[in-house]
Amino acid sequence: MKILSTVVMAAALIVSAQAMAAGDPAKGKATFAAKGCIGCHGAGAVGTPPTYPRLKGRDAAFIKENLTNFRSGKRKNPTMNAMAASLTDEDIENLAAYIDSLR
Repeated sequence: MKILSTVVMAAALIVSAQAMAAGDPAKGKATFAAKGCIGCHGAGAVGTPPTYPRLKGRDAAFIKENLTNFRSGKRKNPTMNAMAASLTDEDIENLAAYIDSLR
């Protein structure tokens, strides 16, 4: 019984991790370039801190939360609010998956 519960817990963790990066990293990379993210955050999302933060190393959940908050205006930054305003939910999922893949 203990082995079964361990297997079930491991499966749940795997499904959870997959859900966090449900987008398509290849599409996210294309969106990163097409939407202009690369202009500030740089190729490979390395940024130029402190002006433009490094995104490489961040997980999908962080990226999704912040892009959603910029898009809604919950998080304030004039440049990012404008950039995120045109992002669809799918764009955000794909960008999150791409940035998560850089870790």
